Amino acid sequence: MSTASTSWFAWTSTLLTGCLLTVVAAQALDKAPLRDRWTVEETATLASMRLKEAGPRPVDPSNSWEQRADAAALGRALFNDTRLSKNGQVACTSCHSADKQFQDGRQFGQGIGIGKRRTMPVMGAAHSPFFFWDGRKDSAWSQALGPFEDAAEHGANRVRLVKFVQAHYKDRYQAVFGTMPDLEKLPDDASPAGTPSEQAAWAAMPEAGREAVNRVFANMGKSIAAFERNISYGESRFDRYAEATVAGDGRGQDVLSQQEVRGLRLFLTKGQCVTCHNGPLLTDHAFHNTGIPPINPASPDRGRADGLRKLLRDEFNCLGRYSDARPDQCGELQFLATNDPGQLAAFRTPSLRNVAERAPYMHAGQFTSVEQVVEHYARSPKAVLGHSELAQPGEKHADRQAIQLSAADIQDLAAFLATLTGPVVQAK
Repeated sequence: MSTASTSWFAWTSTLLTGCLLTVVAAQALDKAPLRDRWTVEETATLASMRLKEAGPRPVDPSNSWEQRADAAALGRALFNDTRLSKNGQVACTSCHSADKQFQDGRQFGQGIGIGKRRTMPVMGAAHSPFFFWDGRKDSAWSQALGPFEDAAEHGANRVRLVKFVQAHYKDRYQAVFGTMPDLEKLPDDASPAGTPSEQAAWAAMPEAGREAVNRVFANMGKSIAAFERNISYGESRFDRYAEATVAGDGRGQDVLSQQEVRGLRLFLTKGQCVTCHNGPLLTDHAFHNTGIPPINPASPDRGRADGLRKLLRDEFNCLGRYSDARPDQCGELQFLATNDPGQLAAFRTPSLRNVAERAPYMHAGQFTSVEQVVEHYARSPKAVLGHSELAQPGEKHADRQAIQLSAADIQDLAAFLATLTGPVVQAK
C-alpha cells in the first residue's frame, strides 16, 4: 500500500468517533431522520471526502513567490500570451481553457502539433506532489516550463522565451523578481531541449549566460504557478450530501437521488473506487497500472517508469539549483523508489471532481464516457505492459478482489460520478 493510501486510512479512522458523536447529537435535535443509513466507518469515509477537508492550499517551499499577487498577475498574463510559442498561436490557455474545466476536451493535447497524452486540468494543483500523467515534474512551476519547449506544444526555445519576457514584461518581472540579467549578447535561439542548432548554440554559451537564462525561465514558471494556485474546485452536490449525512440531516440528503446514492455505495464497496479515489480531491496522488489499453500496442507508453527517470534528471526539480526549497523540504523526491516494477505503465490517479465534464478519459483519452471507464474496471483486462493491479476473476490477489458489477451497477456508478461536479473557482 502506498504512503498516500496509508495516510488516508489513518486519517479516516481518526474521524470515526467524531462522526458518531455528531450524528447522535444531530438526531437528538429537531431534524428529519436520515433517509439513507450508513455505518460509522462509512460516515467517516464520507466525511473525509468532503472538499473542505482539503484545507488551505499547501505551501510549495520550492517557490517563494507563489503567494504574491503581483507574481500571480504576471503568471496570468504569461498563461494567456500566444506569443510565447513558435507560431504565435499557442498559449497555456490553448490546452487549459477556463471554459473547458482548464483542459481542452481533446483526446490528445494540441499545440503546434499533436501530443501523445490527454491534457490534465490545473484545478487543485497546489495539493499535488507530482505533475503530468507520468509524474515527471514535482512542482506546479516546473510543470509549467515543460510545454514551452515541447515540439508538439509551444515549440519555443529557452533563450527566445526569456528575451521575449525581457522585451514585453520587463517592468512587471522586475517588480516581482528583481533586476533582470543582461541578455543582449546571447544568441536569439538556444536551448538544451531544442533543435540540434539550438542545442549547439546553448552549449556554446558561457555558463553565466546559461545560468541567467535558466533563472528567468524558472521564474516564468513560478509566476504561472502563482496564478494556477488560485484555481480550485468548488463544492458539489456530493459535498452537500456528505455534510448532511455527517450532521444527521435527513432533509439535506435529498440532494442526491436514490440511484446516485446506490452509486455512492458501490463506489465505497464492491466497485473499489475509493481504494485510489479517496480524500477530498478523490485521488491518492499515486501511480497505478490498471491495464488501460495502449493506443499503440506495439509501443506502449511506459508511464511512471520513464517519468521517474525524467524527474530525477530534471534541473528544475525540488533539489535543483533553481528551487527555493531546502533539501530536507524535498522528501517526496529524496525517497522515491527507483526500482519498483509496479511503476511500469503506471499513470497518475486523476481527481474525480468534475469528472463528468471532462471526457474523454484516461491518459490517452482511450474511453469516451464514464460508463466505458467503469466497464473497463469491471472487465479488469490484463495489462499489455507491466502488471495490472486489478484482480482477475478467480485470481488470488493480496490486496484486491475481482470487481463484479452488473449493467445496472455501472449506470448507478456513472450517476453518482455526475454528483461530483461543482464550479471551478478562480480568484479575481
